[in-house]
Amino acid sequence: MLASDPRLDSNEPMTASPLANLNPEQRRAAEYGGPRYADAGPLLIIAGAGSGKTNTLAHRVANLITNGVDPCRLMLLTFSRRAAMEMTRRVERIATTCIGPTAAAMTETLIWSGTFHAIGARLLRDYAPQIGLDRSFIIHDRADSEDLLNLVRHDLGFSSAVKRFPAKGTCLAIYSRVVNAKLPVEHVLASAFPWCAIWEAELRQLFTSYVEAKQHQHVLYDLYSIGRR
Repeated sequence: MLASDPRLDSNEPMTASPLANLNPEQRRAAEYGGPRYADAGPLLIIAGAGSGKTNTLAHRVANLITNGVDPCRLMLLTFSRRAAMEMTRRVERIATTCIGPTAAAMTETLIWSGTFHAIGARLLRDYAPQIGLDRSFIIHDRADSEDLLNLVRHDLGFSSAVKRFPAKGTCLAIYSRVVNAKLPVEHVLASAFPWCAIWEAELRQLFTSYVEAKQHQHVLYDLYSIGRR
């Protein structure tokens, strides 16, 4: 349930509508669910480049805040740190034009504003004990994952095989597809990496040892980064 913010319970007048500069379609998105925002269901909006997505989202958040929704109960996610910072700045600027200086203090409590990766990592650290993780875990990107996999590959002696064993990047690509698509190793090899099929048994051993190494070092991996080609 979306709780109200006590800082809006005062008699401080609203000086402008936070939606004044939106076109009808943008305003419809920003006002969705009002005035009973807590009871509103999900809303999916498909919008192309240059349609004002960022501006509309910022206005929606500002509108929610100026209508009494607690900023601590709002989550605002984007793909880059720059976009997340810009979104928060826009929300503060829009809200300030409506309710004055009070808005600055309120937007400081917009604590769930950031990138998908940052908020995801924060939630993992907050709930790490409940899901069997160590709070000191680290997150590997593609390069880090390739390096760790290569170390395991070398320790198993596969890098010195008579017939050239798949390179670290190929091994990680196979592993990533197995994990992301939830497919058996043999299926992934047959459909996407047929030239590596002769190494099926060794790849299974490599992946098992790789998982053990990650667990020992409290390593998680970034599926988005690793999954891209």
